[in-house]
Amino acid sequence: MDPIKYRPRDTFDTQSFTNNAGQPVFNNTNSMSVGKRGPLLLEDYHLLEKLANFDRERIPERVVHARGATAKGFFEVTHDISHLTCADVFNDVGKKTPVAMRFSTVVHSRHSPETLRDPRGFAVKFYTREGNWDLVGNNFPVFFIRDGIKFPDMVHSFKPNPRTENQEWWRVWDFFSHHPESCHMFTFLLDDMGIPKDYRHMIGSGVHTFRLINGQGKDHYVKFHWKPTCGEENLLDEEAEIVGGKDFSHATHDLINSIDAGMFPEWKLFIQVMDPITQDDYEFDPLDVTKIWPEDRFPLMPVGRMVLNRNVDNQFLENEQIAFSPALVVPGIYYSEDKLLQTRIFSYTDTQRYRLGGNYLMLPINAPKNAHHNNHYDGALNFMHREEEINYFPSRLNKVVEAPEYPLPQANVGGPRAKATIEKENNFQQAGERFRSFDPERKERFITRVSDALNAPRVSPEAKSIWLGYWSECDIELGRRLASTVKINKM
Repeated sequence: MDPIKYRPRDTFDTQSFTNNAGQPVFNNTNSMSVGKRGPLLLEDYHLLEKLANFDRERIPERVVHARGATAKGFFEVTHDISHLTCADVFNDVGKKTPVAMRFSTVVHSRHSPETLRDPRGFAVKFYTREGNWDLVGNNFPVFFIRDGIKFPDMVHSFKPNPRTENQEWWRVWDFFSHHPESCHMFTFLLDDMGIPKDYRHMIGSGVHTFRLINGQGKDHYVKFHWKPTCGEENLLDEEAEIVGGKDFSHATHDLINSIDAGMFPEWKLFIQVMDPITQDDYEFDPLDVTKIWPEDRFPLMPVGRMVLNRNVDNQFLENEQIAFSPALVVPGIYYSEDKLLQTRIFSYTDTQRYRLGGNYLMLPINAPKNAHHNNHYDGALNFMHREEEINYFPSRLNKVVEAPEYPLPQANVGGPRAKATIEKENNFQQAGERFRSFDPERKERFITRVSDALNAPRVSPEAKSIWLGYWSECDIELGRRLASTVKINKM
């Protein structure tokens, strides 16, 4: 058999989508949830297999967020929100908590220029007295897709063509032509925000909807936002070319040099709060990660400040090996039913176990500051010296007991097994509102970038037509202007 021509056997060939076991996949777009909006089910084999395979595509570099910079510092509470959450990290004004913060680009490799147009990761690890809390977000408040089952496909479309090793727009427009909800995210990516000046002048967002739960068990939906005290600044395309030509690690070096010089970067943390009882009252689904919560209806509430005052001691030990996961929450903070968040809860911890090993939480940069007691023994690279003879629970000879119960969300979840889209898609309204908020020069730059990308080689006439339709749905002027500049040549 010629190994170059090898393909899986075709004895029972089919043109239908299947998994690696050859089993048919009838829905490759929606994760299986409890009802249309409930939590996801562990029995969704295709979802877990798809994510697990994706998490293992690269070694040892991160599949995404490979290019990054880390610094350390503290978070200080400046405003009392104890009525919203019983989380120890927020329970006293003036309380300080150690943090480690990693900035990153998303798509490109570890040694890529930091001036490339790309979302930026904004991940904060809080070493709280109740364990580690990871607030893992981006510099944009929305995302391209709603459901994590599409995350591997989305990243594949942005990654270099597996044959040519080029990042090619035709692949991006082709994939997202099936996902009109991505319009909103593209109004960020192809806007001036697409290339931050550096990490110090970059905003951050938790992106997802989370829950805060107070001591009485009352929970609220919440979104987290970071605002740099030195202001938000970005690079225009021409400026990015000049900066990148001088130093392709300019943002990392700026961060390191600023901290070394005593100019410590600082961000203010704000939250938006919604009572879950009201979630059906809006024209959008509050758990839809492609939507923002308008600030005129959900004002920003100040919470605290983060100061980065220490550089890492070793880039490999503390930047390459720092590991984040939105699964890491603490009492008083919990997940929402956001489908993209629910898949990240599994995928991030899974990819860290693959990349760093099953005991990655023992590495100093990832280990909690508080004592931990459990029976998670052995495994590769387990360097914790333990002499206990009792490695099971419960035991009448070992006096370690379970922690006191803390409040969890009380809302009931139920419904039939379903692979369903959300009901309030509303794919174009917020994208159009954002475009109309731009000044004329900013609109012109955005239109030029979209037009150039749609006119890139190999973008099909069909994809161009679909996207002109989408942009027209967002804003009539935007669609008209693009129609006059995008060339549609019939193949």
